[in-house]
Amino acid sequence: MKKILLYSTALLLALSSCRKEDEPTETYKEPETLEVQNSYDDQAIQKFLTAHYLDTQGNIKAFSETDPADDNYTKLSDMGPVTLPSGVVYIVRPGAQPDPGTAIGSSDIIRLMSRSHSYLAASTDGNVLFAAPFMFKSTIDGAGVPEVDPSYYYVKQSVLDAATADVAKQRSYYEIEGFREALQHFRAFDLTDDSGYNLQGVIIVPSRAAFARDPHYNHSGYSMRNRSVVFNFQVYKTTPRP
Repeated sequence: MKKILLYSTALLLALSSCRKEDEPTETYKEPETLEVQNSYDDQAIQKFLTAHYLDTQGNIKAFSETDPADDNYTKLSDMGPVTLPSGVVYIVRPGAQPDPGTAIGSSDIIRLMSRSHSYLAASTDGNVLFAAPFMFKSTIDGAGVPEVDPSYYYVKQSVLDAATADVAKQRSYYEIEGFREALQHFRAFDLTDDSGYNLQGVIIVPSRAAFARDPHYNHSGYSMRNRSVVFNFQVYKTTPRP
């Protein structure tokens, strides 16, 4: 009798599990207008700033609701975030800047150590948050050496000249304009590629300052349509572009 009850219980649990898996899940619905998407981006950025902090190496971390170990860290929203007219937000991490460092020109060749994620700002039951995260770029989790002159920062003229499609001949097809804009508010170190990292700041680019809904180069294997990007980085070195 006990075995029959056990088998019956197991069967009910299995059927219940199947029903849950078969039930349709809520999918992302693109806002009808860019104005709504822009509003979602701005709201999600503000919530991201209050929900995250920087650890001792400058890595972005989410506050834990159960672990008090991070209670003494400062929220990103309290670290002097600056919002540019484009909607881009940047944070210069105190005590982690080169002194005096090198000014970063809009066309300089850069060596960038980073761990950066892309998010889709969406509304669920009236609550707007960043969702569907994926890794945009990471040298920290990869080879551990800086990325040299990435095309999402500055695409080489030779690439534009070699393109066959008209859209691929435009800088906007490759470059994340908001990232390059905000990066000029930082200064570069003069470090060798094998130096340990100490990330110097954060740049959050809303979708309108990235690719919005325009055609774009496939930098990461995912569509960047409507996606914002959170860059967590350190500029190891810059050199003037010839």
